[in-house]
Amino acid sequence: MKTLLILVNHQTLVMNKFNTPRLKKVEPNFGRSFVLRSFEEKNTNQIPKWHYHPELELVYIEEGKGKYQIGNSINYFTEGDLVLIGSNVPHYGFSSRLSGENQELVIQIHPSCFGEGFLDMSELTSIKTLFDNAKLGLSFHGITKEDIGERLKSMFYMTSFEKVIELIKIFHILSESKEYKNLNSYKHAVQIKKKDITRIEVVYDFVRERFEEKILVEEIADAVHMSEPAFCRFFKKSTGKTFINFLNEYRVTHACKLITENPDLAITEIAFQSGYNNLSNFNRAFKKVTGKNPSAYKNGLTVFVS
Repeated sequence: MKTLLILVNHQTLVMNKFNTPRLKKVEPNFGRSFVLRSFEEKNTNQIPKWHYHPELELVYIEEGKGKYQIGNSINYFTEGDLVLIGSNVPHYGFSSRLSGENQELVIQIHPSCFGEGFLDMSELTSIKTLFDNAKLGLSFHGITKEDIGERLKSMFYMTSFEKVIELIKIFHILSESKEYKNLNSYKHAVQIKKKDITRIEVVYDFVRERFEEKILVEEIADAVHMSEPAFCRFFKKSTGKTFINFLNEYRVTHACKLITENPDLAITEIAFQSGYNNLSNFNRAFKKVTGKNPSAYKNGLTVFVS
């Protein structure tokens, strides 16, 4: 994975699999308020970790395809995607076990990096609103993502002062853009509770590792040491979704990935590889999540590509 990484301010939080969040310090070089890095890293078979951090995160996918999860939203990403993740919003990384490597440009910035009261200036009200809305996870499209992608790439060749100015320009463009969608609803935006984060992480890891198999609610409830009714109430309260709805969304997102990356793969095989043994159930779940049946979705991609 080739990543351009700007880390503004001094800290980021990551998750251990069965522990509370661990604080990771990010120290800028002497004389700088942020860190700019460019590096290459292959991610074959690497499983992204469920984590969160106080910095906002802007991700532009130069190359690569796969699944990502921001809060309760599970999506399929591809080349050219641009996503803004808010402060302390839990998410999985964008690397894919199937594609092996991605090329990404990433900015991480603490909301207070510009100083106390900076975003309270009337000229920057829209950027402050953008940062607030980013708690839902924002996916940008159209000309906006193309423009920002080019700006991110050019930042690597700028002076430190120019980078700061360009950073403000980027957030201003995003704050004025109408070419975006919320990845989570306001009603069900994920709110981090330290006492619950480990349980939620166990559930998500369980699904990620076993979604191709038959999963019973009682199994996942047992994995987090809860009764089935207590688990169902806990999961719905924490995510705004039933566990079955979440599982179906994850499986359908995987099916979308298979359809896009393997156009010759039969629908029945896609259903099987996505955890469905019954084609009718697969078709019903797929249409509920995407608004189309699998064949129509596949044909739409074919027309678009041609």
